[in-house]
Amino acid sequence: MTPGQAADVCTGPDLIEGEHIGAVIADKAYDSNNFLALIDQIGAEAVIPPKVNRVDQREYDENLYADRNKVERFYNKAKHYRRLATRYEKTARNFLSFWHIASCVILTL
Repeated sequence: MTPGQAADVCTGPDLIEGEHIGAVIADKAYDSNNFLALIDQIGAEAVIPPKVNRVDQREYDENLYADRNKVERFYNKAKHYRRLATRYEKTARNFLSFWHIASCVILTL
């Protein structure tokens, strides 16, 4: 968890560090030269739309990027569980446990 004022791209390297992945799908907030170089260094495909003010507009797989919507919809459904949205649990273990329970319920609906 990060403070509310922290930029998304600051946490990007920590999220992909040590992972063996084929593609990184993210929104425009993750469009930075350093993060794109890190993705290229690990041998993954960057599926990140370029910002409007980027001088050289990069190509990205729009079909693969559209699958990101499924993840967004899942998180939207999970936030309907007040316990997850407000993080009532005091320990990370209990919070993760409730994520597992909520995920099972969402997947069975």
